[in-house]
Amino acid sequence: MAESVEVLHVGDTTPVYSHPGDAGADLRAAEAVVLAAGERATVGTGTAIALPDGYVAFVVPRSGLAASHGITIVNSPGTVDAGYRGEIRVTLLNTDSSVPYSVAVGDRIAQLIVMPVSRAEFIPVETLPGSHRGAAGFGSTGYRDGEQGDRS
Repeated sequence: MAESVEVLHVGDTTPVYSHPGDAGADLRAAEAVVLAAGERATVGTGTAIALPDGYVAFVVPRSGLAASHGITIVNSPGTVDAGYRGEIRVTLLNTDSSVPYSVAVGDRIAQLIVMPVSRAEFIPVETLPGSHRGAAGFGSTGYRDGEQGDRS
């Protein structure tokens, strides 16, 4: 599948898959920013894409940045709808409590995953049909050792 990509600034690059079989293509920073400890900033990538109807792109964190520096994405996954034609921007968050993190132009800051999407038809009903799980929410599938709660 080939998608149209517009490079918005001279010197910016298109998303690239680093390895064969990768699900996410790397997005690079088109601007430099310093994230103080606990700070967030929206960083441009210099990239806009045209997805066909029936597809979506998700902007997700890079595991290396998260593990090594505590850098994540605030609204992960960020959703790029098929009809959006503007610059893909990434809202990074420095979760470190004391160390700032510098983003340089060209740094890999996120990954872009393109997927087909289904459109649901939402039908109002008086009551939902039953299920094994029912309305059980957070923690309903069990707890790790040392946690409290109902394990039934």
